[in-house]
Amino acid sequence: MIKMMFKKSILVALVSVLAVSAFPITSVFAQDENPPQPGQFTNERLELIWARQLQAYERLGWAFEGTDGRLTKFQELIDKASANGRDVSDLQAALDAFEAALKDAQPTYESIKGVVNSHKGFDSDGKVTDPEKARSTVQEMRTKLQEIKSTMDGSFKALREAFKAFRDANKPANQSADTRGR
Repeated sequence: MIKMMFKKSILVALVSVLAVSAFPITSVFAQDENPPQPGQFTNERLELIWARQLQAYERLGWAFEGTDGRLTKFQELIDKASANGRDVSDLQAALDAFEAALKDAQPTYESIKGVVNSHKGFDSDGKVTDPEKARSTVQEMRTKLQEIKSTMDGSFKALREAFKAFRDANKPANQSADTRGR
């Protein structure tokens, strides 16, 4: 039972990477003597934003690439719990919603690949070559990352909460506080 719960916890942790990577990326800067005006980007800021967006894209790639295997394993765990007489309806509904959101977000993720490959306004090292094109690229990437976040629409959080509720509802009755930490 503990081994199954450990596997479920690992699976949830892996899936959480996808949810976390869908959050918007923001930057905080100290004000300098000549701060840029609203809507104006310095080359350094564009480079920093681009680097962070690329990191978010890489995290999404890791999450999207391995999702099918993780979802299959999670479904197997749900099926096993169901076969053992557990009520898995909420957990199954949350998994189905999450899986549907992932499928809806997949085309947007794939479209980001074109933005990354063309990297208009940036050289291969992420340095700005054309500030206007770089700004446009950063804004396009931001829009697509936000679209993924809105497509996911909290489905991972709902899955995590359903898993937690399932786990709490199905704790073994004979497990004492002394044995949980071991």
